[in-house]
Amino acid sequence: MAIKRILLVDDSATERHIIGEILTNAGFEVFLAEDGEKGVAQAKALKPDLIVMDVVMPGLNGFQATRAITKDPETAHIPVIICTTKDQETDKVWGMRQGAKDYVVKPVDGAELLSKIAALA
Repeated sequence: MAIKRILLVDDSATERHIIGEILTNAGFEVFLAEDGEKGVAQAKALKPDLIVMDVVMPGLNGFQATRAITKDPETAHIPVIICTTKDQETDKVWGMRQGAKDYVVKPVDGAELLSKIAALA
């Protein structure tokens, strides 16, 4: 599957800008959502090829949003990469149990994120 359209879900405008630039400069079409609820809604509406999901957000957090997306038959085919400051092994294991395909720790290393995206393509 070719990955062209990416939904970036993060409540930080700074992180959306930084990660969005990395993805845009790599040639991806990037869509933004600033919280988990909007991320789930955008996933259903846009059907992106990939979702990059923050964890610590108000309301629906990234683990909950990832679970909602990966358990819904309408969006279950969309891979999710969790992108968060939560760097404990237990966080990573929990994120993968929610249905994430990979896990990246902030601050984001652009080359690492792009290689993880390429591995899912």
